[in-house]
Amino acid sequence: MMKSMTAYASNEKSEGFTTVTAEIRSYNSRYLDVILRFPSDLIALEERVKQLVSQWIQRGRVEVKIQLKSESDQAMVFEVDNPRAIAYHDILVRLKESFGFKSDITLEHLISAGGIIKPAEVEKDLEAYWKIIRECLYEALENHDAMRKKEGDFISLDFEKRLIFIEKGLKNIKDNEKELLPFYRKRLEERIGVLTKGMVDIDPARIAQEAAFLAERSDISEETVRSESHISQFRNVMFSQEPAGRKLNFLLQEINREFNTMGVKAQRAETSHVIVAIKAELEKIREQVQNIE
Repeated sequence: MMKSMTAYASNEKSEGFTTVTAEIRSYNSRYLDVILRFPSDLIALEERVKQLVSQWIQRGRVEVKIQLKSESDQAMVFEVDNPRAIAYHDILVRLKESFGFKSDITLEHLISAGGIIKPAEVEKDLEAYWKIIRECLYEALENHDAMRKKEGDFISLDFEKRLIFIEKGLKNIKDNEKELLPFYRKRLEERIGVLTKGMVDIDPARIAQEAAFLAERSDISEETVRSESHISQFRNVMFSQEPAGRKLNFLLQEINREFNTMGVKAQRAETSHVIVAIKAELEKIREQVQNIE
């Protein structure tokens, strides 16, 4: 089953006073590259998140953003930075004395400095947070995987249409190249006749020998057989349960190589035209294969 590397999914889950939001975006990449945006105070859970993602995704650039909101009493505890407050108060006193200000130093003056009152650092229960993060992320990964499968199904249908076109073209090539010996014999006779203007008798045995040599050099039966085999393998990989991208890309290179060889060997214009059309379809498949996991 083919899966696209490009997809998006998000999920939100609440438990008690805690709400977790998970957002996943994935893009094309040769290897698995997980980029995580995570609350700094939960950084100890980062490796677990990456391991969970890698169980679902084998290849691609994956951006995972996890946000956490807590409305518990612990989340609303604040503390005073006394050393900072004292230092700021001392500075205000010195400024007051230096400039002879008569006004009093108030609480508002201290608070306006910023950083004096701040949220208290409360030790978090990582296992409790991991439970809700894992459940939220798991559901997001399920949705993300469903989107990748859906996109993969569309690509699979497109591949199948193009493979059918290529197979029909391959059949036309085989039909065009069936009678190579008579084709080369007739062409040699016509060329010799034009060059000699009928003044030289043509040795039928020598003509047959040269025609057989040219036909052997232009024989593409091996290339057509290998191409048919590669196309069959391509289909098998498309519908296998393993990640297909790298294998499909390799097979596509092999198929393209066979048709390049056919293009060099082919002498008939009809065959060359079919090969050009097939290579155009192979290029369209190649572009799509880059998006397959």
